[in-house]
Amino acid sequence: MHSLNEDPGVTELVRLALAEDDVNDDVTSAALVPDTARAQARLIARADGVVAGLVLLEDQAPLRVAFPQIDVEVIAADGDRVAPGDVIAALSGSAHEVLGLERTLLNFLQRLSGIATTTARFVDAARGTRARIQETRKTAPGFRLLDKYAVSCGGGVNHRISLADQVLIKENHLVFAGAARSPEAVAEGIRRARSHAPEGMPIEVEVEDLAQFDAAPAARPDIVMLDDFTDDDVREAVLRRDRTGPPPPLIEVSGGVKLERVRTLACLGVDRISVGALTHSVEALDLALDVEPAP
Repeated sequence: MHSLNEDPGVTELVRLALAEDDVNDDVTSAALVPDTARAQARLIARADGVVAGLVLLEDQAPLRVAFPQIDVEVIAADGDRVAPGDVIAALSGSAHEVLGLERTLLNFLQRLSGIATTTARFVDAARGTRARIQETRKTAPGFRLLDKYAVSCGGGVNHRISLADQVLIKENHLVFAGAARSPEAVAEGIRRARSHAPEGMPIEVEVEDLAQFDAAPAARPDIVMLDDFTDDDVREAVLRRDRTGPPPPLIEVSGGVKLERVRTLACLGVDRISVGALTHSVEALDLALDVEPAP
């Protein structure tokens, strides 16, 4: 079983989703569907995209445990590209359970597939360069692991999961290490982080101009994030980074990056492009569960 399905947070999220839909008190099905009725259903794509979330249909996944009388055949795989009409999975079992599962299943899969689909568009735009697309912590509360899993299904890489995973020094931290926008504060912030962080933990610093950038490499961060840099300044930062002694820091670009700009940034030689919109502005992928009586 995938580790996502063993995570207590994912289990609780599924429980809450089923509870808010009151799946055990479906008054419509109680009125129209006999208790003994059986159903078969097909999960179908209605738009081009990349599917994600099928992991939730694994045996013993919390969504399956809640509906023990449903049999599932997963036809596609997370990360697969789908087209309208493609059958992603087939379900059969108690009609009451299939109808009870329908909306919760679609809510999860449409969101996660939407994230994967958008991520794939950004990844495609950077293809052939060294740049990798990554998300941020701008995820829906409770969905952190699932949202980031969906990014990986779309070909992106994951940034830190939580505040405990990696040092990321931003302006709001630098105000406590000197003048927030000064090069000196950048260098001092990195030094403090290096003395405090566990050995081997990555240290990243956000800079807002080339003067701050110049102060960073000497303090030996692992990653320098260029926040809202122009293309010309990104190009210059990469050139200056490449002249530093080994090991040079990775360069990450952040700050409202749109799809139409990704190719330009990727061709400038950056290593990472952070896109908050992958998870904070999700456009769900159109999926449907077509249900009919079992013969």
